[in-house]
Amino acid sequence: MTFSRSESCENICKEIHEYLGDTVFLIQNLASLSQSECKKIRETYTEIYGEDLVQILGNTAMASQESSRTCAALSSLMLNPYEHDAVVAREALVEPINYKALVEIFTCRKSSHVLLILQAYQARFRRQLDQDIARIEPPNPYQKILMALSASHKAHSADISQHIAKCDAKRLHRTGEGKSGAIDPAVVTEILSKRSIAQHKLTFSTYNHIYGHTYTSFLKNEVFGEFEDAVRMVTKFICNPPKQYAKTLYTCLKGTTTDKGALIRVMVSRAEVDLDEIQRVFKKKYGMELKSAIYDSVPAGNHRDFLVALATKVFLD
Repeated sequence: MTFSRSESCENICKEIHEYLGDTVFLIQNLASLSQSECKKIRETYTEIYGEDLVQILGNTAMASQESSRTCAALSSLMLNPYEHDAVVAREALVEPINYKALVEIFTCRKSSHVLLILQAYQARFRRQLDQDIARIEPPNPYQKILMALSASHKAHSADISQHIAKCDAKRLHRTGEGKSGAIDPAVVTEILSKRSIAQHKLTFSTYNHIYGHTYTSFLKNEVFGEFEDAVRMVTKFICNPPKQYAKTLYTCLKGTTTDKGALIRVMVSRAEVDLDEIQRVFKKKYGMELKSAIYDSVPAGNHRDFLVALATKVFLD
């Protein structure tokens, strides 16, 4: 049985409740929903049954580990985007800390979105995300950069300036490859803390225009340390998120990453943002459709069906 968008939320919720143990049904009917539809169904389900569908899906006992994993993924899909990122951030802060997941949040979200993530994090976990990042021990370069980016989302100007971009590009060059040795962490973190992501993107584009190569190409120097590696990752995500997300998906599907949650994290978080563009980049860079890569790399079953459903998702509302 499947339901259509013409059905009332109440009837849909009753069918979901009836088929909670049927992973195939849940995939067919939940994976295709838009964020607004998920919100309506989650609210209606709570009104009818007094329980949160997110928690129900996350705690549903399934016959196999694969089905349980799929239900957990469906549960994350039903979260609103801010809750989802708050949960991702909390999980990322569990040892070993997943800095890449945190970098994605602070470089690939609008400032208004980041502020809502901070609120959702506090509401859900009764903690401050900024403080949890600040408490990371031992202190490390990613921590400093993440704190700078968090500050930038709270205090930056919404306008972008070519003049500021040119000044920042020259300053980065002067305190980086314009002198011998590694880059100056204080200068980089100061710039990151005071500018918007859009302003940073213009700065790195201006750097390329002035000096004839990207800032990240300079950071490839093998003698550099962890701070330069962290800045390079952050810069890549700021300059071209779809390219970095496509690379992340590819390494997940090829089994060459230690970031085990990245596949679901990226597919869910980018579904209504830029997943179409990510798939275009994926095809151009790796010579295959994302859907085909999923079929080739993920064993047949509920989990693969869920990933394919996300990759072929069409939004009608």
